[in-house]
Amino acid sequence: MSVFFYLALILFSGLIFGRIVKLIRLPNVTGYLIAGLLIGPHIFNLLSLETVSQLNIISEMALAFIAFSIGSEFKLSYLKKAGMTPIVIALFEALLASVFVTGALLLFGFDFHISLLLGAIAAATAPAATIMVVKQYNAKGPVTNTLLSVVALDDAVALMAFGFAMAVVNAMLNPGQNSAVVTAIMPLLEIVGSVVVGVVLGFLFNIPLRFFKKHSNRLIITCGFVFLANALATFAGLSSLLLCMSMGASLINTASSGREIFKIADSITPPIYLMFFVVSGAELDISIIPKIGVIGVIYVVVRVVGKISGATLGAWLMKAPETVRKYIGLTLVPQAGVAIGLSLIASNTLPEHGKTIRAVILCATLIYELVGPAITKIGLKKAGEIKE
Repeated sequence: MSVFFYLALILFSGLIFGRIVKLIRLPNVTGYLIAGLLIGPHIFNLLSLETVSQLNIISEMALAFIAFSIGSEFKLSYLKKAGMTPIVIALFEALLASVFVTGALLLFGFDFHISLLLGAIAAATAPAATIMVVKQYNAKGPVTNTLLSVVALDDAVALMAFGFAMAVVNAMLNPGQNSAVVTAIMPLLEIVGSVVVGVVLGFLFNIPLRFFKKHSNRLIITCGFVFLANALATFAGLSSLLLCMSMGASLINTASSGREIFKIADSITPPIYLMFFVVSGAELDISIIPKIGVIGVIYVVVRVVGKISGATLGAWLMKAPETVRKYIGLTLVPQAGVAIGLSLIASNTLPEHGKTIRAVILCATLIYELVGPAITKIGLKKAGEIKE
């Protein structure tokens, strides 16, 4: 069957299920994920595993645009106003999720190495589903503004936490080697490299904008730079999310037409985002749920407790508005791509626990991605930032 048939199937199934879940007041993204789950290889098999893997470019493209869009929230005028609040909240919600998960697993007698690595992975939050909910309901207010900054910083904190955990595990498994220091430094180098390259690209973005003023030409330039940023990240072993986000932040602060560029990007992304979430849903395998056992239940529940507690504590320490203190934690539940990538690294480090780590993270992804957007919506609605 032609790949165009599968693309049409993805678009129409996502559209239909997006409307169906809207009838029960769930976010569109939940419908897209359910559509993918149903047509994917693990239920009706309209999309085979091979076809899903061939559509990986859609996921890369969508995540690059999502990260680029998040970068627009880092306007210096907002950062001066917000101060350290988003940074402190991001640190507390990520690190408390790690500490809580690690502590709970050790309390129940699980291996120290697997507890530490799963705890580090717990820090990661998926920005894509959160951004989709914010866009769909046009959410506005202090919780939304803080949330967009926090999810942007979250992956950087998660990478550092995981790098530290890997360094500790490597030092214990391979005493006397220098790999622990290198392992600890690598995530920091990845973060710094991603930010620097992204900022440079943001400055370069301004050059063609001086010569091309038409909407259509600027759309071409935008796509070209987003694709180039993603390619450079892959080539240099950097974080595509952080690099594209930094490029967006650099652009919004250096280009007089910055807002216009992001509006242009938003005009073409809806079908890309829809396809991304349907394909993501197709990758979810519900048959793994019975396999996770106690360790999986602890991870899924305690991570959420850690996220909410950490975000609330960080907001309270920074004297954030009351709505931020109450509801920011509810918006940080989703977890997906970064966590799955880190679970692969952890599986290779601890091959004897590889299957357990993968099962826990994949199952957690399934649960968080299906219920996370709805919880995010509830949090934003209770904060009074969604008007239906």
